[in-house]
Amino acid sequence: MPRKIIIDTDPGQDDAVAILLALASPELEVLGIVAVAGNVGLHHNANNALKIAELAGRADVPVFAGCARPMRRTLVTAEHVHGDTGLNGPDLPQPKTALQAQHGVDYIIDTLMAAEPKSITLCTLGPLTNIGMALVKQPAIAERIAEIVMMGGGYFEAGNITPAAEFNIYVDPEAADLVMRCGAPITMMTLDVTHQIQSTPERLNAIRAIGNKSGTAVYEMLTFSESFDLKKYGWDGAPLHDPTVIAYLLRPELFDGRLCNVTIETASELTVGMTVADYWHVTDRPRNVNYMRNGNAVGFYALLLERLALLP
Repeated sequence: MPRKIIIDTDPGQDDAVAILLALASPELEVLGIVAVAGNVGLHHNANNALKIAELAGRADVPVFAGCARPMRRTLVTAEHVHGDTGLNGPDLPQPKTALQAQHGVDYIIDTLMAAEPKSITLCTLGPLTNIGMALVKQPAIAERIAEIVMMGGGYFEAGNITPAAEFNIYVDPEAADLVMRCGAPITMMTLDVTHQIQSTPERLNAIRAIGNKSGTAVYEMLTFSESFDLKKYGWDGAPLHDPTVIAYLLRPELFDGRLCNVTIETASELTVGMTVADYWHVTDRPRNVNYMRNGNAVGFYALLLERLALLP
């Protein structure tokens, strides 16, 4: 039985790679894709999600638009990394399919409430606004979620949008705080992991050498978006964030971490959006997050190559 997932996303080049990896993997059944404001505005993110589903030959997967702004804050975006459309790099055709009419938050609630309890995993690749809003509107979903596997946060590697905060958490820290407290099982793929999963020139060339449409598009996407990070970090390759969520579902043994308490800072001007991970168990706060700290880059890229090769 494939694992049923809903992908909540703000695509984003690395989000696109994550969606392609999920759609290429028979172990996963993607029930729907829900867009959220984040890397760029909601309009572009929703349109990009449609483009990626069509690139994968999966126009059958329904795509929904969710929240256009964070719960309490003014939207912060990242065109400086992802380009004005959020998916600069490849020249993908405008989608032929349309967005679903239903609001993405309502889709998440209705799908979880109608399904067998603990049969659907939420894979979050962007800010957590849609999930936070769903929990506010229908708190009963919390105990029906199998697991929330998210890309977000960082502790040992600190932040990437401010010195203290990772982008997805920073954009909507109130939503992230709600999610951390909701009681559902949570696995967090953090900057501590993704900074180890670097898209070096050799790895990008291997993806381009697959020779299919998806491989070429991924090469063009990551070549575009990595220039910002290469300049910033001075590494051989840029971190690849969101696909670690899908890789964790497929090959959890590629990653390691521990169950610990994670709390989100929502008040401090200096550290708002900070992921405070009690990795060493110095408090007696409840251990609410399976916090991933390390990743196997060689194994990850072998998996990514294998799966991208299955796409059109």
